[in-house]
Amino acid sequence: MADKKVYWHLPGFCYFRALNHAMIMLMKEYPNCFRDGYRIGSVYGTFPGAIWNGGRVVMGIAGKRDIEATLRLYNSKGVPVRFTWTNSCLEEKHLQDTYCNLIMRLADNGMNQVLVNTPVLEEYIRREYPRFPLISSTTKRIVETGRLMEELERDYFLVVLDYDLNHNQDVLRHLEPEAGRIEILVNEVCTPGCPRRAEHYAQQSRAQLEFDVKDIFACPNANPNKTFAECQKRPAFISNEEIGDYIDRGFVNFKIAGRGMPQQYVLDAYLYFLVKDGQRDFIRERIRRLLTAPPQGAGKR
Repeated sequence: MADKKVYWHLPGFCYFRALNHAMIMLMKEYPNCFRDGYRIGSVYGTFPGAIWNGGRVVMGIAGKRDIEATLRLYNSKGVPVRFTWTNSCLEEKHLQDTYCNLIMRLADNGMNQVLVNTPVLEEYIRREYPRFPLISSTTKRIVETGRLMEELERDYFLVVLDYDLNHNQDVLRHLEPEAGRIEILVNEVCTPGCPRRAEHYAQQSRAQLEFDVKDIFACPNANPNKTFAECQKRPAFISNEEIGDYIDRGFVNFKIAGRGMPQQYVLDAYLYFLVKDGQRDFIRERIRRLLTAPPQGAGKR
């Protein structure tokens, strides 16, 4: 584990923009407060209202200048922006969407990334935007070892493991030769083995595609207690005590879930996974100050 670089992928590059920026800056300013070797590998999510988005519905719209400013905010710090283009309901007719293509053109600098799910969009991105590293999404729900190995035989930058397999030692051992290309989601709140998860992903994709704000999925395992403490009780959760073993085996890409969750949940997850024991109160207070500080120039005339 010593001297290994470990990459963490953070959620909500738009919705948690201020929090993510604060965390990135604090990791540079106070490196000794953070776990050794940890880096921010990317920030993932979507600009609001993009129909290619999947996983979670995000309504709204972002203007060109806002898109450029957000990309610049992260890229100037060396952090890739990763788009969750995992809408499973896309058809050929959706590929020419003006807004999504604008986002891709503005982000096409060789640094930013795309999570993919459907062949129709993946083939389009490979053809029209070949500089984007492609990542195979967990929303594909690949739980068979053979299919996982087939994914790894392709030229994906990373393959995100289905979190039902987080603690499956037989699968993890089989994947060890390709561990550096596996990304593991450490704090998913969904119930492992849920038979309706694929249906839920499809419903979220339809709602995003149709801008249907009232299309709510009746999840049989919904948990109203959206706290990080509750998440730690979930079977798929990987604790800090366990992560060292994954790193020793070559797994160095870890994803923190948080899209659609309260910001407090996301902050607690960042503090738990990224910050050293004994330094969390200090970093929490620094974040609080950064998030509540008035904008530069406020109050001046």
